[in-house]
Amino acid sequence: MLKTRFLRKHSKVASRLAVVQARETRGPINPAELEESIDRARRGLESEQHADGHYIYELEADCTIPAEYIMMDHFMGEVDDVLERKIASHLRARQAEHGGWPLYHGGDFDLSCSVKAYYALKLVGDDPNDPHMIRARNAILNYGGAARANVFTRIALALFEQVPWKGVPFIPVEVMLLPRWFPFHISKVAYWSRTVMVPLFVLCTLKPRARNPRGVDIRELFITPPHLEQDWFRPTTLLAKLFLLLDQMGRGLEHLIPPRMRKYALRLAERWFTRRLNGANGLGGIFPAMVNAYEALALLGYPADHPYRVQTRTAIRNLVVSNTHSAYVQPCVSPTWDTGLAAHAMYHVNGGVPSESVTRALDWLVQHQLDEEPGDWQENHPGLRGGGWAFQYGNSFYPDLDDTSMIGWVMHEVDRERYAQNIERAADWVCGMQSKNGGFASFDSDNTHYYLNAIPFADHGALLDPPTADLTGRCIALLALVGKTQYQRAIARAMEHLRKEQEADGSWFGRWGTNYIYGTWSVLTALEVAGEDMQQPYVRRAVKWLESMQNADGGWGESNDSYYPPRHYRPHPSTPFQTAWALLALLAAGEKDSQSVRRGVQFLIKTQQADGLWSDEHYTAPGFPRVFYLKYHGYSRYFPPWALGRFRNLNRTAPDRPAAGER
Repeated sequence: MLKTRFLRKHSKVASRLAVVQARETRGPINPAELEESIDRARRGLESEQHADGHYIYELEADCTIPAEYIMMDHFMGEVDDVLERKIASHLRARQAEHGGWPLYHGGDFDLSCSVKAYYALKLVGDDPNDPHMIRARNAILNYGGAARANVFTRIALALFEQVPWKGVPFIPVEVMLLPRWFPFHISKVAYWSRTVMVPLFVLCTLKPRARNPRGVDIRELFITPPHLEQDWFRPTTLLAKLFLLLDQMGRGLEHLIPPRMRKYALRLAERWFTRRLNGANGLGGIFPAMVNAYEALALLGYPADHPYRVQTRTAIRNLVVSNTHSAYVQPCVSPTWDTGLAAHAMYHVNGGVPSESVTRALDWLVQHQLDEEPGDWQENHPGLRGGGWAFQYGNSFYPDLDDTSMIGWVMHEVDRERYAQNIERAADWVCGMQSKNGGFASFDSDNTHYYLNAIPFADHGALLDPPTADLTGRCIALLALVGKTQYQRAIARAMEHLRKEQEADGSWFGRWGTNYIYGTWSVLTALEVAGEDMQQPYVRRAVKWLESMQNADGGWGESNDSYYPPRHYRPHPSTPFQTAWALLALLAAGEKDSQSVRRGVQFLIKTQQADGLWSDEHYTAPGFPRVFYLKYHGYSRYFPPWALGRFRNLNRTAPDRPAAGER
């Protein structure tokens, strides 16, 4: 069934791509037209810069997040009718033709997202006999009903007494007492996992009942009544079956836990997550962790006016994007990332010459660089000096190697003397965070305890933060630009890691952007900066792959379906951001005069909007491949100008100042 639907869906895409053959352009680029396009893009980007220099664009996820916001309100008994009606309008508008809700625009039905969206709408007051609710219910039942939803969804339903606690993994708060050498320890999972899990330990141990002031249930979404359901877990590997057996044993022995031990473990969990509450920026800077913390604080006896609860509620409310008729909730905010990328774009559209707007952006970033503040990364690197940037406005415990490398890179391009100390601190920190296999991850090093993805709690497969090609490429670029002698071994190990990670077709997997186009862009641009010979066979294979993936209209596009087995590139209509990634990759490989590059540039010129920028409805990146996707609204704003500016600069006979890799 799934295979048939995939073939039908992508045969339609292929047909649409064939139709645009007539629009294919192969002629030369008109220099005046190119310059006018770049100038319009520059003005458009400058108009979106905030007065203090930073950029921030909306960051949209699937309907799980706004649905969870409504569920949180009803769990706490803090119903906001006006806002919830707006969120409900957003949820209804996102319902797909298949009756449920996908994880990204145009995606297939997702059971867990659909269950939460249905429950949220019913909590708001939608009649289950309304046509849209009937369609959703039928789709959910056709996919096995709510009992087949993922673990996080079933935990949420257990809090509302829709699922018995035997239907969720056994995750007692005593996990906090386990030593670091034990097979499971919170330091062995990714930062996003531990910030979500620790307050969740409190909830799953104390098993509170949602206020649910309207007494809403969703019994109609279960094929077998939940109290009779026996098939909550379906392990597929021997290791998963072993973990499930241990889970069941632990559940049977829970009554033997001494009350004093439980009380102590609760205090440890409370101390852990309250220390990391992160003010108005929220625990971990991410919505799921904030919600769990907010509910756990209430459960632990913190009154509504306590500063912890007030700031946590404020952090959650700051994620709401609301207009006159609808609203949704962002999973987090991305000002640091947006500002760094927009600065890159502005630098290139300005001809590789520093401008006042770029300097203001970088000066804003200087103020947000982290130094010696405590961070979880220090557990594995106690002597390593800080110097990273967080993804959000504030997240001092969890600086991000991706942001740090990208920002250090643009600072080096723009004014290496003005920002010398910031760049050196960033590079030293990045170098110290290298994993043993030579690669780099997002927030941790050597976060590769893959067996943990088999525990019942980890059915989403996103528990860890292992090294990836896109992150490794970015880190290589920064270290190569700074060029310290002590970085050479780290760079060599990272380059070897990239060679091993290359796919058979020549591309690289993209962990944090969709997908092989993003990964290949990340690697090729890094190789150029590092001074790699771009005529080497493995580089030319990547170039050949990119050229073969170009659509007939001159652009590039890739579906988020490429994260599903079998993992490989999937045809997709051209998007401005993926076209820009492909162009930047080809330009890095020395293809500035190629027909593929000219056609890609022409695609961007002809799809430019009246405001000088670009927009696209498609989701641009995975939060977690296969289970959570993101739409960075900024990607269609700053990546196309970056690509056009770089193309123009490389084709000048005497550029004012070389960009990275043009030396």
